[in-house]
Amino acid sequence: MAGSEVRYVNSGGVHIAYRVFGDGPLDLVLVPAFTSHLEQNHEWPGLVRWNARLVSFSRLIVFDKRSTGLSDHAPGPVVLEDTMQDVLAVMDAAGAERPAVCGDLEGAALSALFAATHPERTLALVLYAPLVKGTGTDDFPWALAPELQGLFGGQPAAWGSEPMARMLVDVVAPSLADDQRFLQFMAKAMRSSVSPGAAQAWLRMIRDIDVREALPQIRVPTLLVHRTGDRAVDVGASRYAAGRIPGARLVELPDGDNLPFVGDSEAVAAEIEEFLTGSRPAPMPDRVLATILFTDIAGSTERAAEVGDRRWRELLGRHDTLARTQLERYRGREVKMTGDGLLATFDGPARAVTCAGAIGRELRALGLEVRAAVHTGEVELRDGDIGGIAVHIASRVMGLARPNEVLVSSTVKDLVAGAEIRFEDRSVQSLRGVPGQWQLYAAYT
Repeated sequence: MAGSEVRYVNSGGVHIAYRVFGDGPLDLVLVPAFTSHLEQNHEWPGLVRWNARLVSFSRLIVFDKRSTGLSDHAPGPVVLEDTMQDVLAVMDAAGAERPAVCGDLEGAALSALFAATHPERTLALVLYAPLVKGTGTDDFPWALAPELQGLFGGQPAAWGSEPMARMLVDVVAPSLADDQRFLQFMAKAMRSSVSPGAAQAWLRMIRDIDVREALPQIRVPTLLVHRTGDRAVDVGASRYAAGRIPGARLVELPDGDNLPFVGDSEAVAAEIEEFLTGSRPAPMPDRVLATILFTDIAGSTERAAEVGDRRWRELLGRHDTLARTQLERYRGREVKMTGDGLLATFDGPARAVTCAGAIGRELRALGLEVRAAVHTGEVELRDGDIGGIAVHIASRVMGLARPNEVLVSSTVKDLVAGAEIRFEDRSVQSLRGVPGQWQLYAAYT
């Protein structure tokens, strides 16, 4: 998703930041929720993959709403009418005469209002978990979850804190509730997207939002997508909207996550692609051959106790940055950081071994000893994660690696014949929970 610079367009005296990705035949404008930041968004791999998936069939146009992210802070209250003008300004600046418009949460409310008001500029409308009405009433009980309505709680100093982010993640991304890195990403996203004062203004607008009267006026093809286990916005909101938008199609998907880029994001993207293009891609294979790299900081518990919590957090941050730099250099794909190490995949074992060695050398300069394991085998693809016996083998091999050592299976050694990698026999080993005996080697680059 690299290669698209942030640009600005003047919308009534407010500069709106936007980016354009891809060059597909279909223009697609993504209208975000108010927690958006065009650069910080791309620090989460799942969000990068989500945007890349949309780019696979469209020219994707994304922007930060006024008073959010990289856009200007606008004076006065947040008003949907003003934000609609921002959408038009971005469309004009990007050369999108009549794009499809897709929004989620309050971005979906804005998208619905935009489509009803500007059908001549809207090719089609996609509403994901739409916030039709912010506050529940007897005739509309499917409003924003009470936990999110009270998100600010009258405590500006708590905005973007870890406890507040944890509460948010529990509701909008329960499948990642135990992922510390995602929790940190969301806390930073809150702080980067809006200041405490701007957050108050947006939350007041969200509380008062009600676009029910606009729904019957929508005259463009409309798709609604909602996960049935969504706790942030009940699926009843989409059922209500589908019954009032002429000709609308509703797709209900099994899942409990609200954020479209969390959980089974491919199912969401496939529905959008089929709706907008008339076809969906062939199912992706769920098992592929890959080279797996595990790394781990040796003696991490003792080192953390030695240097203290603050210095240890700084070292882990440097670890993540340096490791990602080497992954990019050697074309590895980060699966996840594991707290004091990483899990990544490569399409070639030589690059994986070389990358592991480079990571070890970089981190030794920080006084950290890293052990690494590399194995090649068939892996199961699990929505951004990987599994299967090959992953277990790589994990068990890492458990046998010494500090500052890259330990590999015989499979890897056999596949890198001709590469400038030296191997030392580490004997035949039993791997806990894995059948058979495994010949292991230390690899040096």
